[in-house]
Amino acid sequence: MRDLGKGFGFLLQGQRWVGRHGRWFGFGLLPGLVTLVLYAGALVGLAYGADDLTAWATPFADDWSSPWQGLFRGFLTALVFALGLFLAVITFTAVTLLVGQPFYESLSEEVDRSEGGRVPESGLPFWRELWISARDSVRIVLRVAFYGVLLFALGFVPVIGQTVVPVLGFCVSGYFLTEELTAVALQRRRLPLKERLRLLRGRRMMALGFGVPLTLAYLVPFVAVFLMPGAVAGATLMARELAPDPEDEPRPEPAAGPGTPSSAPYGLHKD
Repeated sequence: MRDLGKGFGFLLQGQRWVGRHGRWFGFGLLPGLVTLVLYAGALVGLAYGADDLTAWATPFADDWSSPWQGLFRGFLTALVFALGLFLAVITFTAVTLLVGQPFYESLSEEVDRSEGGRVPESGLPFWRELWISARDSVRIVLRVAFYGVLLFALGFVPVIGQTVVPVLGFCVSGYFLTEELTAVALQRRRLPLKERLRLLRGRRMMALGFGVPLTLAYLVPFVAVFLMPGAVAGATLMARELAPDPEDEPRPEPAAGPGTPSSAPYGLHKD
């Protein structure tokens, strides 16, 4: 449970960090605003075109009598829009991170710099980093979609579907949201997706403490845009704990032996 609070603490620290660095907060807002406009336009278009899409996909219902045709196509229209909304929710962070790759890379580097020590760099060209981010994001979205379908099916189980399943859904979303956000800093440390997932599995409660509150906050319209800069900053602080740089760790004192003063500098010995 201690890790649960620690993860939430990183989330708060990230929001405080961008609050103290207003320029970086504004810098980090831009990708989220661009993505929000794109998604809003796509959802409005879907809302207007869902009826026509449903009618085109169900020509066999053209001769159905009222009210069955209207009820059937109305249900499918609502289902299409719900599916579009679900896809928008689970892909928003991934798309925002892709759109804002250089923005969030710079923000994450600045957080590392402000905390002291070496600032890790991937050493890869921009196009290569973008390709790795896109590839890994697709893998994560597919994982989330798989669990989403599974939990949707379990939602029809009496009692469990109305109590346990929603909680599991938020935990799954929060866990993978943490992975997507920490990937900005961990990718600069040359850690592949498999290794990043291994690190998060080892600190699962910390990942949930960070990601679940953020997932709940994202349910409020437009909140995701304003929390993204602080979420990236907090995820960078978490990444520093998940994969600390050996150069930042204190070196152990040499063991005192005959003729070797305990205060001798590391690596030096007297004859």
